[in-house]
Amino acid sequence: MRILIIAPSWIGDTVAAQTLFLRLAQRHPDARIDALAPPWVAAVLHAMPQINGEVLDNPFAHGQLRLKDRWKLARALRQRGYDAAYVLPNSLKSALIPFLAGIPQRIGFTGESRYGLINVRHALNTSDTPLQVERYAVLAEKPGTPLPRPYPLPALSVDRDACDRTLAALGLSAAPAPVVFCPGAEFGPAKRWPEKHFAALAGELATQGIPVWLLGSKKDATVGEAIVRLSGGVARNLCGVTNLAQAIQLIAIARHVVTNDSGLMHVAAALGTPLTALFGSSSPGYTPPMSDRAKVLSLNLSCSPCFKRECPLGHLNCLNHISPEQVRATLE
Repeated sequence: MRILIIAPSWIGDTVAAQTLFLRLAQRHPDARIDALAPPWVAAVLHAMPQINGEVLDNPFAHGQLRLKDRWKLARALRQRGYDAAYVLPNSLKSALIPFLAGIPQRIGFTGESRYGLINVRHALNTSDTPLQVERYAVLAEKPGTPLPRPYPLPALSVDRDACDRTLAALGLSAAPAPVVFCPGAEFGPAKRWPEKHFAALAGELATQGIPVWLLGSKKDATVGEAIVRLSGGVARNLCGVTNLAQAIQLIAIARHVVTNDSGLMHVAAALGTPLTALFGSSSPGYTPPMSDRAKVLSLNLSCSPCFKRECPLGHLNCLNHISPEQVRATLE
């Protein structure tokens, strides 16, 4: 059996989808599973043994139709003879390629009225599957079938030799083991713990001889620079310096991760690294870190979660009032 996964465009969602892949591997142990994914999430899929085929490049940015190019890609995929495609994004465009490729079973949620494009249609039941990981996992079942519990949690795998090569390339040492900060959040500033709080925590850890590394994308580099400056230079800013595969490897060897609600939070949870997750405008009731080694800090203010990119009230108390001391206590 050959299965194609149309992967999500977000790192955290891609991590959450691994529970589905684990179920598919259990049900079809001899199946070859490929994934069609944007290049910026490919490293996450490479860390999943269940994706035992290829990770194919999905070249279409969000909102791009490019129908002619989609037809060309679909024609190439048709030659691979896939038996089933699991379409994880809910958009109409994401369902076009497996339809045009003539893949017999196209499984997903009805989403944006994708009748015909998706021919094994699931209806979203938010009460039965409140978590993102559950909504992906239920796609392994027949439509209308409740999600069997318990279900396997995401668990990424890393190559320890690759970790050593990354350390050498960046001039880093894993002894003593670092605390990793993930100070970015792609969605917006309402999900970011203040830079001054990260800096204060970095300074406290430095007095105990514990190195602090900052990880994130190029978009987070400015935030990282501010934390380094405010901490008196005790933190190492690696935001935008590493690629995603290297970031995964560094998180795997960390003693602890302090992170906003972000894709790297889900990576840390799936690696089994102890972590403290800081929630402000978003809700741990939908996308919590799926790990028994995770501690969630959320003040549960009356105004949160608001799910806004910026604080609509202008004060960001949901994160400003989580003190460095509170976070430090979770590292003990």
